[in-house]
Amino acid sequence: MNLNNIPFGITNWTEIKTEQHAGEHGHALWRTQQFDNIRVRIVEYSAGYLADHWCLKGHILLCLEGELHTELEDGRSFTLTAGMSYQVADHAEAHRSSTATGAKLFIVD
Repeated sequence: MNLNNIPFGITNWTEIKTEQHAGEHGHALWRTQQFDNIRVRIVEYSAGYLADHWCLKGHILLCLEGELHTELEDGRSFTLTAGMSYQVADHAEAHRSSTATGAKLFIVD
């Protein structure tokens, strides 16, 4: 990751418009900021959320609230709770997220 062409700035996430994205079950609410080629998001998954695809995009993801389940296409699975994070490179391991109770995440990709 190269952080270029990003002057110092402050983001008030409460002022960023929310976009809803449907999952296979439930939905995700995204607040997104783009800084050159870096996307930064706060994402809130509804209770019962299941992603509708296997993702190959690299992320650095921090769980802020709730509990997030991440399944890798090879069958491994991981659970994150508030204060835990994961990182994965682009095209490294296909993954998808779900949550029974809901989760709030901070994601850089």
